[in-house]
Amino acid sequence: MSTRRSSTPRPDRAAGLVLDTLTLGRRPGSMRTVQRVVPAPSRMGLDLIAIEQGTDIDLDLRMEAVSEGVLVTGTVRSDTVGECSRCLEPFTGEVELYLTELFAYPNSVTDQTADEDEIYRIEDDLIDLEPVIVDAVGLELPLRPLCSDDCEGLCPECGIRLAIAESGHGHEIMDPRWAGLAAAFGAGSEEPSSASDSKNNEEK
Repeated sequence: MSTRRSSTPRPDRAAGLVLDTLTLGRRPGSMRTVQRVVPAPSRMGLDLIAIEQGTDIDLDLRMEAVSEGVLVTGTVRSDTVGECSRCLEPFTGEVELYLTELFAYPNSVTDQTADEDEIYRIEDDLIDLEPVIVDAVGLELPLRPLCSDDCEGLCPECGIRLAIAESGHGHEIMDPRWAGLAAAFGAGSEEPSSASDSKNNEEK
C-alpha cells in the first residue's frame, strides 16, 4: 500500500513592503505585478513633512527579472502630514513616487563591483522596499513645505496669521533714530500743559 505524502505549501514571505522574488524566477524577461496597500512601518520624510507611521501606502509595481537582478518599476502613493514653514499651521497632502530601481542578485557582477551604498540588493530572495521609499520620499518632499502657494505667513510684529488678520493689518513702527527726539518732545509737551493748568487754577 502506498503512502501519500501531504505537501505543505511554502508560506508566502511577501508582506508589507517586502517582495518575494522566488515566485518570479530568474529567467530574464519574466514579470510579475504587485498591487497592495500596506501601513507605513515608520515615519518617512523630513522634519516638517512626512508620511506618518501607520498611514496607508498604495503600491502599484512591476517586478521584472533581468540578468543582474530584479528591476522594480511603478508608483507609490501615500498621504502626508506637514507643518507650513510660513504660517506654522498643520496641513495634509499626498506624495506620489515613481520608482525605477534595480535590486542586484547575490554574487552577480553588479553585486560584486558596486559599493555597499551604491545599489540595493536582494537578500534571501527578498526585496525590502522600505529603504527605497524612505530615500525617494526624502528627495521628493520639499524642505520648506507650504500649506498653499500663496500663504502670507505670520505678521512679523505680533505673530498673527495674515490669512485671518483684518484687512490692512499692520503696525506703526517708529524709526529708532527718532525715538529719542519723540520721547523728549513728549516730555516737554507735558510741562507747558501742567503749568497752564496751575495758572488757570490760580486765576479761579
